[in-house]
Amino acid sequence: MSSTYPTIHTVGLSGVLVTFAEALDDTANRAALAFRAEVDAQGWDWVHESATSLISAFFRTDLAQHPAAEITGQLTELLATRDWFAAPLPEGRKLWHIPAVFGGDLAPQLDEAAEAAGLSPKDAIAELTSTRMRVITIGFAPGQPYLGTLGEHWNIPRLGTLSPNIPRGALVAAVRQLCLFSNDTPTGWRHVGQTAFHTFRPTSDTPFPLSPGDELLFHATTPEDYKTISANNDDGTGGATWEALS
Repeated sequence: MSSTYPTIHTVGLSGVLVTFAEALDDTANRAALAFRAEVDAQGWDWVHESATSLISAFFRTDLAQHPAAEITGQLTELLATRDWFAAPLPEGRKLWHIPAVFGGDLAPQLDEAAEAAGLSPKDAIAELTSTRMRVITIGFAPGQPYLGTLGEHWNIPRLGTLSPNIPRGALVAAVRQLCLFSNDTPTGWRHVGQTAFHTFRPTSDTPFPLSPGDELLFHATTPEDYKTISANNDDGTGGATWEALS
């Protein structure tokens, strides 16, 4: 742990936030995931709900009923038990294999994103299909994952103007991250890939198939195969498979 982080802050009267870095960092995200899992395992009665963001773990509580000093003391003691930046990721994670079309009419901003990253389109696709991306947080829309992190050369800026309507299942890139869209939406991120994978399945027993800590590996497919997958996609899996991670 650094001399500055982690930090503990109350969030109004609704919860406590434990932050492990100033900005997105792979080890800080690992620490947040591991620490959240350990707090959940403690079974403390003041924890009503937990969640992780890019670099933080949030614990919802009622600070009008549970003194902040006592909660902060428990969290501080737990933080001191190990180096959370080196802690293993939680158990129960999955590795997802997801077909995606890169470039062309289905993902028309791949070439632009590749150029911004200093790569040829071919090399950009090679990196996007060989890098195991971790679900670093879920947010913005139901079940929607932010995935990280790509190499530093992928620290490309958002667009200056919004693309008006990027479809569900789109894979978009910016600031060393990918995002897999849950719904049609405008965005300033570049549309580099297209999947038929539904990250929100409201009629399923598991409406949110992805969880923070899961990993995704994208596999390039053809537009023809994508159309076939989309036409036979009642369950929303989009041709994806998964395996358990230890």
